[in-house]
Parts: sequence; structure tokens; C-alpha cells
Amino acid sequence: MTGDLRYEIHQDAYIKLILHSLKHRSSAVNGVLIGRSSADGAAVEIVDSVPLFHSQIGLLPPLEIALIMIEEYYGEKGLSVVGYFHANERYDDFELAGVAKNIGDHITRYFPDAALLLLDNKKLGDLSKGKDRSPVLQLYTKDASTWKLAGSKGSNQLTIKEPSANTVLLDYISSEKWNEIVDFDDHLDDISKDWLNSELFA
Repeated sequence: MTGDLRYEIHQDAYIKLILHSLKHRSSAVNGVLIGRSSADGAAVEIVDSVPLFHSQIGLLPPLEIALIMIEEYYGEKGLSVVGYFHANERYDDFELAGVAKNIGDHITRYFPDAALLLLDNKKLGDLSKGKDRSPVLQLYTKDASTWKLAGSKGSNQLTIKEPSANTVLLDYISSEKWNEIVDFDDHLDDISKDWLNSELFA
């Protein structure tokens, strides 16, 4: 792993993950991060995200189906899976779940610099009180065989590409935009539902 790699997440990718977790507040949810390494190799750019599951997080067959479809679609665009997102079931749970580490481990086999993002419910709750522009996510990166919280010593930082992302997110929260989010669980129940969420920001 590179010690001082930067991770930059685009606004739409960021907001999609947060809205997914808000739609299923009483469940753990997950998703994958789509992107690429920068030309100089100093950063990982997360350009999109795909909400995966809210009911069958730990089940391998649905995950494998989802990853095949995701890799096929984004591979044609020169993008790949560069990380994983997880939100715990309990609001006060800040531990990285075993299932998150396992899926993260799987992704690092194909993309060694993968990011593992955990929703920080406290920061999300405080969002409306201040003007914090930092992500409401905790970044974990893999060091040897261990997932470690990044950024504590100035290394491996996560930033949002657009500085106004949290303001836009608050607007979407107030208009209950999360009701429009479709994840792979929804798509597997009804294949007419768009797991790409193409119309979400239209």
C-alpha cells in the first residue's frame, strides 16, 4: 500500500451512498465505489458508486451477481471497482464489521489501493449544525493484512471533489430524496428498477 495516497470522491458518488443509508436506516447497507487511479498514481478518484444491499449483505451469490454486472458495465467505460462502502445497522456503532473487511479484502485482490468507507453517523447528524465540508465518512485502507483508519497522521486522506457537496446533500435530505434510491436488492426483486440510478440527479 502507498503510505500517502489521496482519495477523492465525486459529489454524486458521495451523495448516492449517504441517501442509500438514510433510506434503510434500521438496516446495515453497503455499496461499491467506482473509479480509477490518477495518471501519476498519487490518488484514487471515486467517480461513481453503486448501492448494493440492505437485506442480504453477507450473502455471496447476490454479491457475485452484482459485481459481475457492475464490472461489465463500468469496464466498458474504463472504470473499475476501487472500494467498498458500509453503514452499520446501529446509529452508535463505529466498528468496522467483519463483512465489510471480507468484501474489502476481496476487492483489494483486484485493486490493491482500495478504499473502505464507513458511514460516520455522528458527523452525518451534526451536518445541519455547522458548515463542515469534510466527508461524513471514515476512510480505511489496508496496511499489510489489516484495515486501518486513515488520515490520523496526515497520510491517506479522503476529500470530496466539490466543496459544496454537504450543502447539496442537506437539500436532498430535506426533500427526502432518498426515497428515489434503487439498490441491487430492489433490482433483484424487480429487474425493471434501475440499479444505476440514472435519473437520480437528472
